[in-house]
Amino acid sequence: MSEELEELREALGSALITDATALEATRADKSGHRSAGLPLALVEARTIEHVQAALRWASAHGIPVVPRGAGTGLAGGANAGPGELVISTERMTRILEIAVDDELAVVEAGILNGDLNAALEPHGLWFAPDPASRTISTIGGNLATNAGGLMCVKYGVTREAVLGLTVVLADGRVLRLGHRTVKGVTGYDLTALFIGSEGTLGIIVEATLALRRRVPGEVATVSAAFPDVEAAARASAAISRSGIRPAALELLDASSLEAIGELLDLELGGRGAQLLIRTDGPGSQAEADAVLEIVRAHGGEAELARDAAEGERLFEMRRAFHPAMERRGTVLIEDVAVPRSALPAMFAAITRIEREHGIRIPTVAHAGDGNLHPNFVFEPEGDGEVPERVWAAADEMFQECLRLGGTLTGEHGVGLLKRRWLAQELGDDTVELQRHVKAVFDPAGILNPGKIF
Repeated sequence: MSEELEELREALGSALITDATALEATRADKSGHRSAGLPLALVEARTIEHVQAALRWASAHGIPVVPRGAGTGLAGGANAGPGELVISTERMTRILEIAVDDELAVVEAGILNGDLNAALEPHGLWFAPDPASRTISTIGGNLATNAGGLMCVKYGVTREAVLGLTVVLADGRVLRLGHRTVKGVTGYDLTALFIGSEGTLGIIVEATLALRRRVPGEVATVSAAFPDVEAAARASAAISRSGIRPAALELLDASSLEAIGELLDLELGGRGAQLLIRTDGPGSQAEADAVLEIVRAHGGEAELARDAAEGERLFEMRRAFHPAMERRGTVLIEDVAVPRSALPAMFAAITRIEREHGIRIPTVAHAGDGNLHPNFVFEPEGDGEVPERVWAAADEMFQECLRLGGTLTGEHGVGLLKRRWLAQELGDDTVELQRHVKAVFDPAGILNPGKIF
């Protein structure tokens, strides 16, 4: 293979990396799952032409390709192993255009979500999708998994904020999909198809994003403590049922609060659960007052943050959940979603599974849209793999989620870690049809093989 790699090096120069340390980093993501060995090489693409050259070479030699951004995924979707070529867009970080009047931006795939919003702020604009990983995750990765986040309950997930994409196919061809207009229904919606496809159809290199104007108005934050997580979930469902649409509605259980308190040196232990509710816009104060009434009617002790700064500190506490879990040991970070009305039942099921299997499962939720993140804390086996008893508990949780009308993944994707359950949710016929769709875009099957299917 060394001769073939030299051919690729001639095309890419210093963008081709074979250093073992750099390759080692591509074997894993934030899920903790690690591949069996080092990939063949890493392409640190800086231009669309780099991506094209690498894919043409891979197609010619039948080399499997793993697209990768910042490696912050939680399902093993960007993990690379022996014999595979990694194509990273992490260095493609330019903002190509900010069109203030049209409320859109054209960006490369490697820009961080948080950096984009920092650049948009002086223009009075913002990109609404708000994953908890916003300071470390790239727009390309957000697109590949259709990332959600804290504020998607009101402002939508990533797919709803994308007008168009530039994608490189497995054979090196470039597709320019979508449009710059608010409306557009010419042909099939291939833009939406690529969002959430986890690098199995093509590599996203640029995106045209729909932005929002920063509307003047107060932001109000309510913090509410409950005796147990089921009571907090019932209050959350009542808030949703009331017609109030918070900008964010987050739920943290007792184990989560204890771990966050340890990390941030705060007194959070002893609480059964906590809701954090943010309202925004001209009616934010009236909505916050209504939320306070609902919370108290459901047995919660609620208070309104004194100002926006205090409210932001409360939400930074929520964003500290994953670092807090990392301090606890090895964690399998899961991602299921149920209808909002089923949230209390899903939390009750997690509590039961935790007790019956003897496994700690600290859980937080984007409660406003029914998306839960149960974290299975365990001691890894000798090879670093997740023990079967943990998978058995996870399997029981997935079955309960599906029974309640939910889905196996709300925003993290299928990747490597959830393939075994895919057909249970979608059905064999749908899975087979999706394989046929992939074959249209990637007939040789070189793009992210083994992921999703």
